[in-house]
Amino acid sequence: MPELQEETDPEGVDYGWVMQATFVLTVVVGAPVVTALSTFYALPTWEARASFAVRVGAVVWILTAFAAYAYERRRQS
Repeated sequence: MPELQEETDPEGVDYGWVMQATFVLTVVVGAPVVTALSTFYALPTWEARASFAVRVGAVVWILTAFAAYAYERRRQS
């Protein structure tokens, strides 16, 4: 089996860090946000609860991803 040859580009945005930070921050920030916002809506069924969590979670995820990318890009500059 040939040896692995890994190459990295030390300049620019570290997309691995951005993806990991996005995942962790989305879970840490998203769960309380979904919980807090769900208190203002009537969610009688599990389907309604799941749908609400997915919709709010998607917004939290995209905002977190943009923020993590912007932070990493500013940090690398």
